[in-house]
Amino acid sequence: MANVRIDVPKTAKRGDIIDIKTLAAHGMETGFRRTHLGVPIPRDIITTFVCSYNGIEVFRAELYPSISANPFIQFSTVATESGMLEFKWSGDNGFTATETARIDVT
Repeated sequence: MANVRIDVPKTAKRGDIIDIKTLAAHGMETGFRRTHLGVPIPRDIITTFVCSYNGIEVFRAELYPSISANPFIQFSTVATESGMLEFKWSGDNGFTATETARIDVT
């Protein structure tokens, strides 16, 4: 399990555009580097990030080896109703991380 952080407003008015920020602590090894002995270092990256709002996908990102370590992702969505935002990261070597956040919409 990775150390992930999310920043979601706790409340919003219906129709407001809300900013969501995420950060996943992950080394993101590209697979292109070699050890001091010349042995290739295996690729180990986060490949997919998905955010769902009350079960409906609202944002998806496919990540590639050129993404930096500890990827920071920021995006916006519209506050339509109170509920849960679910964040899922997945990647190489069985990497997965999931977090949730609640938002109350008035």
